[in-house]
Amino acid sequence: MDDKSDAAAVLDGLLERWARGERGALDALLTQFYRDVHQIAVSQLRRERHSTLRPTALVHEVYLRLTSLPRIKVQDRMHFLAMTARITRQALVDEARKRRSQKRDGGDPVTLTDANLGEFGRVYDAVDLDDLLGELQQVDRLAADIVTLRVFGGLSVDEAAAALGVSSATVNRHWATGKAWLTWELQKP
Repeated sequence: MDDKSDAAAVLDGLLERWARGERGALDALLTQFYRDVHQIAVSQLRRERHSTLRPTALVHEVYLRLTSLPRIKVQDRMHFLAMTARITRQALVDEARKRRSQKRDGGDPVTLTDANLGEFGRVYDAVDLDDLLGELQQVDRLAADIVTLRVFGGLSVDEAAAALGVSSATVNRHWATGKAWLTWELQKP
């Protein structure tokens, strides 16, 4: 066996142990993927103008949410990172909603900026974007999943394709659809 197949076997074993409910396996997974999960957090927080979270705190929040999940079968590294991206998105949106509720007038908008969703530097409200992703899910579930993975998870087209078990061409088509739909919705008055 080469180093790559050894690493894959170790990963498969950890994922299987976690699926059986072994918390130590999740600890080992996060140790192995800490850099990836931390990079997802850094990427997301770079887009958040008003967030009070720091990347390490966001990683810890993601960890707590992962430990509270029921037993779940994670297929591979990409599936694990895709799930982590979705949990990161939800943690950021929950924080934004909490801050909004603490301010009588709604306070400053919590924002995400992403050149891939429209004009460069345009600012979007995280809670509104999350609501729109819920609507997009009703229209095109795959497009919503791809937008989540690409925007919140920082995954490339190929990584998103691997995580979702579809071709890169399919990801590109639904990515274009998702971007166009969101841009249209975000530009409405």
